[in-house]
Amino acid sequence: MDKGSSQGLEQVSTLVDLLALRAAAGDDHPAYTLLGDGETITASLSYAALETNAQAIAVLLGSLQCQGKPVLLLYPPGLDYIAAFFGCLYAGAIAVPAYPPRPNRSLERLQSMIHNAKAQVALTHSTVLKGLEKRFAEQADLKRLHWLATDGMDLTLAHRWQRPTLTQDDLALLQYTSGSTGTPKGVMISHGNLLHNSARINAFFGDTAQSSGVSWLPPYHDMGLVGGVLQPLYVGAPMTLMPPVAFLQKPLRWLQAISRYGATTSGAPNFAYDLCVQKITPEQRQDLDLKSWTLAFSGAEPVRADTLERFAATFAPQGFRPEAFYPCYGMAETTLMVTGSSRAARPVLKTVSDRALQNNQAIAAADPIDQRTLVGCGQSAPDQTLCIVDPQSRQSCPAGTVGEIWVAASASLARGYWQRPQFTAETFAATLADSGAGPFLRTGDLGFLDGSELFVTGRLKELMIIRGRNYYPKDLEETVESAHEALRGGGGGGLYDHRGGARAADSGLRGGAPLSA
Repeated sequence: MDKGSSQGLEQVSTLVDLLALRAAAGDDHPAYTLLGDGETITASLSYAALETNAQAIAVLLGSLQCQGKPVLLLYPPGLDYIAAFFGCLYAGAIAVPAYPPRPNRSLERLQSMIHNAKAQVALTHSTVLKGLEKRFAEQADLKRLHWLATDGMDLTLAHRWQRPTLTQDDLALLQYTSGSTGTPKGVMISHGNLLHNSARINAFFGDTAQSSGVSWLPPYHDMGLVGGVLQPLYVGAPMTLMPPVAFLQKPLRWLQAISRYGATTSGAPNFAYDLCVQKITPEQRQDLDLKSWTLAFSGAEPVRADTLERFAATFAPQGFRPEAFYPCYGMAETTLMVTGSSRAARPVLKTVSDRALQNNQAIAAADPIDQRTLVGCGQSAPDQTLCIVDPQSRQSCPAGTVGEIWVAASASLARGYWQRPQFTAETFAATLADSGAGPFLRTGDLGFLDGSELFVTGRLKELMIIRGRNYYPKDLEETVESAHEALRGGGGGGLYDHRGGARAADSGLRGGAPLSA
């Protein structure tokens, strides 16, 4: 990080301190710019304007005695959501991001979150509230909340704001997991967790105040929030945002924004790169200039070697370089990022025997037909220990053996799950049976280490054992996709919930289906 963006960070212990530091610099240039339709600028916020909005919202929350209490955030993707998130923090409250339910869709997940968090206050946009009010009669959990629509709010309230007493240990966020393999659980993330992981991401990515980003990732979950909203704040770099649906309707918009604004850093799950190859025509590609794009991170689902190859070849004439690809791995329980690599390094590929992999061994294939190429997700952060462990015996696995990925405690490791002590103990307090070392976070993900490089192979709860061999849902997707030319790659209905990179949001869409989280 350059001196201009890092100056004063040594005095920052909360996200309130961080935004105040940026706002005090007096830079009126847009920090966040929203392309409402994916193409046209519809709103922007400087750091000072964001702080004013946050302070005004905090005054409203303060009048409702929300300090230290969960507050539900229910907004469409945009700057109102970012202001509300920081409004919670400026009130000393705990933000609970959620995505607005679509009309005529089940509210079961949202109700589960409200019930678990025991939130009593909800912040939203007036358009969302108008739609929800029609369902209040049948949804008691929603009706009992105290709703505040923050659009059109009186910003003069900001003058009445008083800084709450906060430390790095105070909770900032309940990040709810997708619930695709069980009831959604609220990961307890502190101000210190968010700052530590922001520093980790910066150490991996190497962004500075001269960098710039573009993100369409849903801001309700870790990759979109920590990576797309908080990381640019941490380094003092501008960020251009668009709603996820804008990208899905027209993938060209993502690369157009990178080209138009000279973005250096942007990324998405693997399917998004495939979608760009499939949907952006040769004529549309001619107007793109991707030379500025030096870090294209890939996470939230398995990173496929053929996807990297196809995308790099397709957009090479537009200046995209293969070394820009940056596979990485993380999850909400570690705030976000766990492993990464050097910004200048090409992705690490390893070809192994598919048959041996089904027996938990990562070894070379003697027969070319048996080969499978895997993409590495980088190395562990220096202040963190990563182990591959047999999930049944809880003993360390030998080198080259597939096992569960365990992550030792660090300042990025969350506190556990809100109001779920049993799940917290089972997941966050594991110890190795052979050495007694711990505590470790059990990620539930399977993989192996090749030297220091992590390769993620699947998800423990989704592993299928057929006649003594292991099969992953992604194997079935790839087999089905290649079975007939009428089936497009990356268009499966979300058979798996995998974290082959920093997890994306369940509030987004993957080929028309919810993104895994």
